[in-house]
Amino acid sequence: MVRKRIAITGLGVFSAAGKNVPAYRDALLNGRCAVGPIDLFDVSPFPARIGAQVRDFDPRDHFDRRTADRLSRADQFGVIAAGEALADSGIAGHYSPYDLGVSMGAGAGGMFQAESWLQDVLAGRKGHPNALRGLLPDRTSTSVAATYNLAGYQGSITTACSSSATAIGWGADLIAAGLQKAVLCGGSDSLCVLTYAGFNSLRLVDPEPCSPFSLGRQGISLGEGSAFMVLEGEEDALRRGARIYGSILGYAIVGEAYHMTAPEPNGTDAARAMTGALRAAGVEIDAVGWVNAHGTGTPLNDVVESKAMKLVFGSRAAAVPLVSTKALTGHCLGAAGSMEAVATIIALDEGIIPQTLNFRGADPECDLDYCHAGLRRSDVAVALSNSFAFGGNITSLVIAK
Repeated sequence: MVRKRIAITGLGVFSAAGKNVPAYRDALLNGRCAVGPIDLFDVSPFPARIGAQVRDFDPRDHFDRRTADRLSRADQFGVIAAGEALADSGIAGHYSPYDLGVSMGAGAGGMFQAESWLQDVLAGRKGHPNALRGLLPDRTSTSVAATYNLAGYQGSITTACSSSATAIGWGADLIAAGLQKAVLCGGSDSLCVLTYAGFNSLRLVDPEPCSPFSLGRQGISLGEGSAFMVLEGEEDALRRGARIYGSILGYAIVGEAYHMTAPEPNGTDAARAMTGALRAAGVEIDAVGWVNAHGTGTPLNDVVESKAMKLVFGSRAAAVPLVSTKALTGHCLGAAGSMEAVATIIALDEGIIPQTLNFRGADPECDLDYCHAGLRRSDVAVALSNSFAFGGNITSLVIAK
């Protein structure tokens, strides 16, 4: 596809690291880790008992009772973050509702409420059917579209942890192809017993806050939340006088076809996604100032991503910081890609390279620059944002200020 410049004109976040964009920006600038104890459900059976849970959240602060009861936790997060992004963009009234689309990534969706329903039924109580409304992962995009009268394209992508990064790329494609004037892109996901138990059973959850690219790291810290950005053609955005944060220049998707849970160990497919994204964007490798890593904190993933960096950047690899923001937000699964894409554009807008938190010591197998010592001031204009997922679903976005 011939790529035209796709502008980012609105941002929205609702997460453990910040319940709006200013709070999220502040956490990013000050390196505040949102990982802590979980009390959303009983974590006592599991070896790891922490995560990045959204705390002090009362749906009635955002919705009337009837609406709150009909939305799952993931739906609620998504509607709130989407509303902030749309308001920030000032897009209302500039396009027909039929020219406004929704492209979002999803993961567990309304599983948290569905688990509560099941517990009621097993205990002999009558479970309320509203708890099952959000069970299908496309429910959040439906809720967002209905809430804000977005009557154009509506789609949900479920490729695990790369879902919302792919949704951003797909939204940019819809605009570049002339199918939509603007697209609200992002993702939303909620903590639930299913995913928490699953990752613990795989021994992929660190009992301490995750420490990407550090010696002694033991795995991820799960998180929850939602992040969205409004995309539109740059010419249209300039014509209506929109505030432009930056641009999505291109992206690439790779299917490793290697293993359900383990990455291809040499990093060749991860490198293929990164170089493919740069090629699609028409951006030279030397123009990339830093990379927002997938950076989960698992022993294997961090090594593989470091290997991929060397394949892409060659002798320059050590001079291109590879930063993980997951120690800040937790791993938000279906929302991870959009959480990190929003963090990337905020960092570019602020002129910084974020810090990778929770350093435990240097790992000889992770021998690049991970910004463990603190954030840096930087005037770089282009960054990559990587999202890798179970099943070998890899997406890399090229983001520019």
